[in-house]
Amino acid sequence: MLYLQPMAQQGYPVYDIAGLGTYQPDILVQPFAPYIHRHHKLHMPHRHSFYHMVYFISGGGYHTIDFQRFEVRPFQLYAMIPGQVHHWDFQGSVDGYVLNFSASFFQSFLLRPDYLEEFAFFRGQVQQAVLDVPPSMRAKVASLFGEMVSLVSSLNALHLDQLRVRALTLFLELATLQERSRLAPLSYNATLLRNFQKLVDQHFAELRLPKDYAALLYITPNHLNAICSDLLGQSAGEVIRDRIVLEAKRLLVNPEFSVAAIADALNFKDNSYFSKFFKKYTGNTPEAFRKTITVAFG
Repeated sequence: MLYLQPMAQQGYPVYDIAGLGTYQPDILVQPFAPYIHRHHKLHMPHRHSFYHMVYFISGGGYHTIDFQRFEVRPFQLYAMIPGQVHHWDFQGSVDGYVLNFSASFFQSFLLRPDYLEEFAFFRGQVQQAVLDVPPSMRAKVASLFGEMVSLVSSLNALHLDQLRVRALTLFLELATLQERSRLAPLSYNATLLRNFQKLVDQHFAELRLPKDYAALLYITPNHLNAICSDLLGQSAGEVIRDRIVLEAKRLLVNPEFSVAAIADALNFKDNSYFSKFFKKYTGNTPEAFRKTITVAFG
């Protein structure tokens, strides 16, 4: 049996998977309606420390991931990675399936620890995390979820590997909706861009300049900017800035953190500089942004 346990030390919930039983598989698969009934506070902004995938079969409403809002529709699938902030706003009853698994769930099964990053919907890019499942694929997706629900109800070592195989089969099926040529090798520039994005995720708080990342990638700053402009339509500096702004928003959701503490955590020299930076790129002061969250969710 598995359950979601809110980590109480956070000012807003950060849900973790806690395993009970012999094998502690760090996975949860079940129909979505009872999941929502049990975890009824998911309408509040929260994070997960695990991968989170939801497939809707019925119902509607809205889903906000990292402050971008999407309309929920039947046969739509959402995929999230650890650390993203999100919340639901359902209208009426909803149902479907939910799949949660820890970052370590596939580590003993796959030789490549970064294999999940091959799937665009597991890269933390919000616009790639929402998939509309076409009619031709709906029966297959529902069948894979149904098989996983059956397996998780009677777990043993063999069933765990069967769960992993079915989950990977699901991911590979979904990948065809985004990348028809997924099995083709990435171009040199696409590989550099992906590595740059990974480095930004790891170092955005301390490395702010494109030249710092260019040095880590053994290329020139001009080459890095050209890659970002060609493949993203942004400069390398904008990529770094957007990641800082996103983390600032995520932290501002947490009422336990003062604006000064957030400025310090993000390595701004003082609170005033952080506030000016945040307002310049969001149109709101940190306090005003936090107030909108407080008003919306009490």
